[in-house]
Amino acid sequence: MIVKDEEDVLERCLECAKNIADEIVIVDTGSKDRTKDIANKYTDKVYDFNWCNDFSKARNYAFSKATKEYLMWLDADDVINDSEIKKINELKNEKQKYDVYMLKYNTAFDDYGNPTFSYYRERILKNCNKAVWLGKVHEAIVPFGDVKYCDISIEHRKLKISDSKRNLRIYEDMNKNNEEFSPREKYYYGRELFFNEKYEKAIDILEKFADDDKGWIENRADALKIVAFCYKYLNNYEKYIETLLKCCIIHTPRADVCCELGNWFMEQNNFLQAIFWFKNALNCEKDEFSGGFIESDYYGYIPCLQLCVCLDRIGRTKEAFYYNNKAGLYKENSRAVKFNNEYFENKLKQEV
Repeated sequence: MIVKDEEDVLERCLECAKNIADEIVIVDTGSKDRTKDIANKYTDKVYDFNWCNDFSKARNYAFSKATKEYLMWLDADDVINDSEIKKINELKNEKQKYDVYMLKYNTAFDDYGNPTFSYYRERILKNCNKAVWLGKVHEAIVPFGDVKYCDISIEHRKLKISDSKRNLRIYEDMNKNNEEFSPREKYYYGRELFFNEKYEKAIDILEKFADDDKGWIENRADALKIVAFCYKYLNNYEKYIETLLKCCIIHTPRADVCCELGNWFMEQNNFLQAIFWFKNALNCEKDEFSGGFIESDYYGYIPCLQLCVCLDRIGRTKEAFYYNNKAGLYKENSRAVKFNNEYFENKLKQEV
């Protein structure tokens, strides 16, 4: 682990880690709170690292201090539920070994704690010279050797908002120093520009990235989706729609993109077009093993709820009621579904 000023979450994470780890290595990059005191309660392998705006260097330093056969990384605000701790310990006891174990990372949640944004990360790796972090920010390890995807989830549960401009500052410094950007770094640089509302520059970076086949296809498709949002926020709606459609050309149509197209036509009161795209979203396959970002609500709950609204607006009440009930199968506690049920029960009574 690498940490800095994490006194509010570190103990929560280490209470999980102690149940799976044979050793715990913590590298502190300049804490001014009680982070190191908490770390010392769980391990005697606590090291200082002089922060140099390079997450990979800090993580590689942490890996260099590990002595066991396998490495596993965690962030201080990560949580491992008891069911997942059990799975990890079972994994450790398996006879067949792999070089890299990919675990699901859940990073956003709905009001009921269900994950809404997830993707697979290279989480457990053989301790060897191939386990190397790359990238100053949004760092990653290129999977190597025999890789296994596991039905195990780590949850990223933030308690405080981090510095939203930190990552962009690192990329801007790289740009100012004429450092070469890898395709992956170009993609994440564009994302950071978008999140910081620098839409024109984000478009320039991400459109070039998306057109370059050196980039990973999942990132290229996501880059186009971000570009589409940039055009929308700049009120260039023609380019917004054109770019969303381009997503469906370079990549198998994704449910989130289909829903965005549906939302646009719905906003224009073009309900038949909207229905077309929402139904297409329901037919999209959720490929969790692609490695791309998965926003699970777009693969069921959201298109069903939107179909309910669109169908009701054009007088197809029974179909609308059907899709509202179908949305409830994805989220049984949904307040929207419950509200709609009351609405449809009253409406259907009146129609009888």
